[in-house]
Amino acid sequence: MKKVILLVCTILAGYGLWAQNTGKKTNSREDRRAEKRQRINTMIRQEEEGTLNYTKQSAFGLQLRTNGYGVFYEHAKMKSPRFANLYAIELTEIKNNKEEKLNTGSFWGNSFIYGKINNFYQLKVGLGQQYIFGQKGNKNGIAVIGIYQAGVSLGLLRPYYIQVDEGGGQPRYIKYDGSDSTLFLDGSAIIGGGGLSKGWGELKYKPGAYAKVALRFDFGHYNETISAIEIGMSLDAYASKIPIMVYNPEKQLFFQGHIAFVFGHRK
Repeated sequence: MKKVILLVCTILAGYGLWAQNTGKKTNSREDRRAEKRQRINTMIRQEEEGTLNYTKQSAFGLQLRTNGYGVFYEHAKMKSPRFANLYAIELTEIKNNKEEKLNTGSFWGNSFIYGKINNFYQLKVGLGQQYIFGQKGNKNGIAVIGIYQAGVSLGLLRPYYIQVDEGGGQPRYIKYDGSDSTLFLDGSAIIGGGGLSKGWGELKYKPGAYAKVALRFDFGHYNETISAIEIGMSLDAYASKIPIMVYNPEKQLFFQGHIAFVFGHRK
């Protein structure tokens, strides 16, 4: 009889422990589900309120600059509700404000820029931050974001070629260099530009640095996508002077404004 009572007590105790553990697991699952529902509700509420809520962001931009054009890519990691760290790469071209495309009038000739001796490109890599000055207020509003960046810049000088005819019936391509310098500036001998294919094997490298500040206006209807216009300015500084045009001062510092169209996504 004692053995029967002991067996019954053991079974009851085991059942009690099993029921207790099962209850804990059930409560734990319910708690996790409740937390998930709360997170989803919070995100929905923030989206309806226009709050930019994300952990990572990728953005592409097309720039129109006061002295050229460019493209860039940014990767951002959110550090607080308003601050995010930026990692950026940018490719731009700087043009001289004296550049003017001319046409020889020949059917076969390409247009050319008289007196241009180099195309000047910049490859930039930088770090920075963005700060959200103002949220959208609602999903149809506009968020105002401040951005600053700084980093290194690699200037790339590509010789500018033109096609000339010296009267012998054999046109040739020349650049502004040595014995061809006089012919390079002889407008009567020029029959066209050299095109984009010339000069890539003769690149010269110019190390430098840059800094950039901008305001970005994000008007996208959905917070997981980026649709924005950016207005800003930047400064490029190089270790040596950059020759772009004949008879024009060579510069080491380039200051420019820009407007950019930015698109991308957040998560």
